[in-house]
Amino acid sequence: MKKVLSIIFAFSFIFAFISFKPHPYHVGSMEFNYNQKSRTFEITGRFFMDDLENAINKKYGKNLHFQDIKYEKEMQENLKNYASEYLKLKVNNQFVKVNFVGYQEDKESVDIFLESEGVSNPKKVETAVSFLYNLFDDQMNIIHIIVNSQRKSEKLTYPDRYLYQEF
Repeated sequence: MKKVLSIIFAFSFIFAFISFKPHPYHVGSMEFNYNQKSRTFEITGRFFMDDLENAINKKYGKNLHFQDIKYEKEMQENLKNYASEYLKLKVNNQFVKVNFVGYQEDKESVDIFLESEGVSNPKKVETAVSFLYNLFDDQMNIIHIIVNSQRKSEKLTYPDRYLYQEF
């Protein structure tokens, strides 16, 4: 009986070991949602936690970890700096300042939250999004821009980073 249990355990361990692989896709998403009341773009990004962690650590030469409270403050600051470098917004031919609001960890992903300064009547919206391009040359970012309930979505694949939409 012990021999049978040992064999089952060994096969279970081997199966678990060979079936564990990092996710094969490098994809993230960014949503730019125009809020008419506040007259700002509320921006939400979602990325795989390990990818974003590795991109930040590579960029800043750190060894920070999500899901570890001792790195929370430093991760917040580095993520703020990372977002300011790899995300730009232009509305009606004018650059718009984007402020980092915070982030939230999920089981396997990280949501980041940003908000633009106030803008009126967005007709032309341009974005430059290159999150994780410093880590992967097959990174794909899905971009959603929503203005007055009109949604336009596009896929940006490395090295493409610019998206222009008219509303």
